[in-house]
Amino acid sequence: MAYKSDIEIAQECQMQPITEIAKRAHVDEKYIEQYGKYKAKVDLSLLEEERKNGKLVLVTAITPTPAGEGKTTTTIGLADGLKRIGKDVTVALREPSLGPVFGVKGGAAGGGYAQVVPMEDINLHFTGDFHAIGAANNLLAAMLDNHIQQGNALGIDVRKITWKRCVDMNDRQLRFIVDGMGGKANGVPREDGFDITVASEIMAVFCLSSSITDLKERLSRIIVGYTYDDKPVTVGDLKAVGAMTALLKDAIKPNLVQTLEGTPAFVHGGPFANIAHGCNSVMATKLALKMGEYAITEAGFGADLGAEKFLDIKCRMAGLTPDAVVIVATVRALKMHGGLAKTELGTEDLVALEKGIPNLLRHVSNIKNVYKLPCVVAVNRFPTDTDNEIDFIIQKCKELGVNTVLSTVWAEGGKGGEKLAREVVRLCEEEEGDFTFSYDLDMSIEEKIEAVVKKVYGGSGITIMPNAKKQIAQLTELGFDKCPVCIAKTQYSFSDNPALLGAPEDFTVTVKNVKVSAGAGFIVVLTGDILTMPGLPKIPAAEKIDVDENGKISGLF
Repeated sequence: MAYKSDIEIAQECQMQPITEIAKRAHVDEKYIEQYGKYKAKVDLSLLEEERKNGKLVLVTAITPTPAGEGKTTTTIGLADGLKRIGKDVTVALREPSLGPVFGVKGGAAGGGYAQVVPMEDINLHFTGDFHAIGAANNLLAAMLDNHIQQGNALGIDVRKITWKRCVDMNDRQLRFIVDGMGGKANGVPREDGFDITVASEIMAVFCLSSSITDLKERLSRIIVGYTYDDKPVTVGDLKAVGAMTALLKDAIKPNLVQTLEGTPAFVHGGPFANIAHGCNSVMATKLALKMGEYAITEAGFGADLGAEKFLDIKCRMAGLTPDAVVIVATVRALKMHGGLAKTELGTEDLVALEKGIPNLLRHVSNIKNVYKLPCVVAVNRFPTDTDNEIDFIIQKCKELGVNTVLSTVWAEGGKGGEKLAREVVRLCEEEEGDFTFSYDLDMSIEEKIEAVVKKVYGGSGITIMPNAKKQIAQLTELGFDKCPVCIAKTQYSFSDNPALLGAPEDFTVTVKNVKVSAGAGFIVVLTGDILTMPGLPKIPAAEKIDVDENGKISGLF
């Protein structure tokens, strides 16, 4: 059989009109605003309808490697598998950022025969949500600098401005800039920089808001800088809330699309999980829960990032409790954690697998013993995986009291997810979780960071740099010490050092900077060499993307 790219598979799909998908999701036509034939926005008033919530299933993964894990693919394939075994199911996913689409990672609409469509739209402009978020972010930046230019009535210290402009592109040139040049009429010269849109606090606020009113309240609390006497200056102080909300009023409505097999999918919001909290919007998750017996969602990167933030931040703020967790792994990725190079993954190597499997087992133990939730391991099977390797994983997980299910959703779609679907149903119906957070909100900022590092990462403690100590003291004085922590660290290791693979021990995590996202309601803790504006690789994916004379896109994975 000739190999087909993801985009070729997606373009061959006979999509159903979005009105049909809305019916399948029990969404009355009066609640949908169509964006063409195959996409729609869903009116927020639907959230007020009385409906019983379904079961919430979180899909997460082992620590990512260049070999790939297929978390989004598994999420979509599991939803299609549940549909095939007769369950009423919806899926809730993040929207992809243009940065990775044109960079190295590619799109984020699934892969093979487990995708959400229209894939090209979802990976490109979609319904314009990210443009709206970028515009709101940059309107605020413009109003802030204008306030200073027009007399600075609030007494903002230009050296203490914390707000940055953003663009949804990997553009390292914009990380550190000097702006306001050209004399008095053109602003106040200062050192500045851009973040990628998905790292903007507006994105986090957007994803954690439960209504337009909540959105406005969160926006007004955002801190943009400090005065000469160290008092915080907020969006409310700058009177920017109304205009920013006007730019976001349509974007805040969740988007409805479909999988290749016609399962309804709410795709909405997209903060990075290594920088921000890595989950789709609260409103999309709540809609998915209302509209199906089972709502399948995912959180970005490994379980130490996306799942930790989903559970400790999103679930806590939104009052959500997952019924089951799926942890995605591949034999190939575990062998990389065991020290093999990407070129050596095609042959059986139980020694490398034994060295790498502690990574999976730590993630499994965290979900089961720290968060106390029922879970299953989904092994994405590749043709080069041997039965011995698969049996080894099954045996090791069984020792922790967790089942392992083989998933072939990339090659077979929902059919390859039926076994996983049955195990998820069993977990939801037969196993009762005792959901527990990894830390309490009344702990100090340092104690919360240390709890995550010790309990979830498996480290021995934290080292706080002098600058971060000052920031923690200031945030505690301002009353932000009762917020949850959102730790920004490398996605490639449990530690803050990307070279430490597997399940490292006896490491400390270095806390370099601590800042408050007062609108989102969490403290951002920057560790290691984390960047809030990625760069493009030597050969970006953008070089392979093209459009023919009929408007058909190619090369988009």
